[in-house]
Formats: sequence, structure tokens, C-alpha cells
Amino acid sequence: MRLLLIEDNERFAALLKQGLANAGFTVDVVGTARDASAGLEVGRWDVVVLDRGLPDADGLDVLTEMRRRGDTTPVLILTAHGSLKDRVTGLQSGADDYLVKPFALEELVARLQALLRRPGNLLGLALRLGNLTLDTVARQVFVDDRPIAFSAREIAVLEHLLRRSGRVVAKSLLESNLYGPAQEVGSNAVEVHVHRLRRHLLETGATVQVHTVRGVGYMIGEGKEPFA
Repeated sequence: MRLLLIEDNERFAALLKQGLANAGFTVDVVGTARDASAGLEVGRWDVVVLDRGLPDADGLDVLTEMRRRGDTTPVLILTAHGSLKDRVTGLQSGADDYLVKPFALEELVARLQALLRRPGNLLGLALRLGNLTLDTVARQVFVDDRPIAFSAREIAVLEHLLRRSGRVVAKSLLESNLYGPAQEVGSNAVEVHVHRLRRHLLETGATVQVHTVRGVGYMIGEGKEPFA
């Protein structure tokens, strides 16, 4: 799940990024309204966390511009101002939720997961295929109801494939969801993660397999037969 964090306090942003990454999000950070608006015009994220107190504008200006363009990405506003008037103004400007600083990371994660479970979004608490279950909240994989340890990157790849089960997922889409735009990515990074995931599924007795669709991407399905 890709998340755009719009926050100008570098230390606070770094702490949030780490905490959200531990919760399964791929986090990109920008610190100004200008950079946020430029990124949102060309990029795609599953959810946005937006601080109102940006150095060059009110965060609501970014939100208003998003909604004006028809961008329906869920937005959670962070602010130090928690008055009823401030909350109402944010919600009326198109925000989906509002969280007042200081807050617990666990609450932020829970609110984001709730936003993404709304109709029209792809997030579900548990994803199942064959004898495999992925708990997207606990970031835990089960095979035949047995908890199995998978790496964070394996879980990220598995989640994207399970959410599109039966459909081909382009390699470029996996890459963009696994890495932020500022990260340097090796040409075969996605192949390496898919290979490790495929081997791990086989070793744990999962009845699902990741198939390679040459020149396009990957697809997950039940059974061991090669995908044609």
C-alpha cells in the first residue's frame, strides 16, 4: 500500500515513515504544498496523510486542489489545531478523516486501514487463496492456519498479488508500489523478491503459486501448474 506523507517536520516525518513502514505501508514523504501538488498531479497513492501546517501554504489548499481535479484518494489530515471549527472545515474541504497531534501511531494506522476498507478501496483485513491467508493488519501469513514467518518485502509482494488474484500484475506496478520514487532500484529487484516468495510458498506447503507472464508481470493462483 503506497502512502504519501505531506509533513514538513523532518524528524517527525522520519518517525512516522518508519512506523508506517513497519505497518506495511510504502511511504513517500514531501515537505511542502508545492511538492505535494506536483507529485499528486502525476503520481498515484492509495492514501494521503496531510499536515495542515506546511511552510508555504495551508494543507487544505493541497486538498482543495486534489478534489477540484477529481482526485478521490482518501486523505487523513494531521493538525495541531483540534477545535470543532477546524475539524469541520477540514472535512468540508474534502478530508476523509482528521487526527489531532499528539496521537498514537496505532490510532493513525487503524484510521488509515479503516479508510482503505471503505467501498471502492481494495483493502481487506484478511486475504485468502487456497490454504493461504494473509492478515493485512498483523502482517502475518498463515498456511493451513499455521503462522509462517515471511519477510516484510515478501508480504508486500504477496499482498499486491492477492488483491488482484486471477489477474496479471505488471512488473512496473509492483515496482512502483514496493519502492518510493527517490529509492534506487536494481533492474532485477522485483524478480528477486518474487523468486524468494515463490520458493517460500513452495517450502511451506502453500497451494498457491506465483506465475510469470513473460514480458508483462506476475499472477497468483491456486495449483502448481505452469501458467500459459
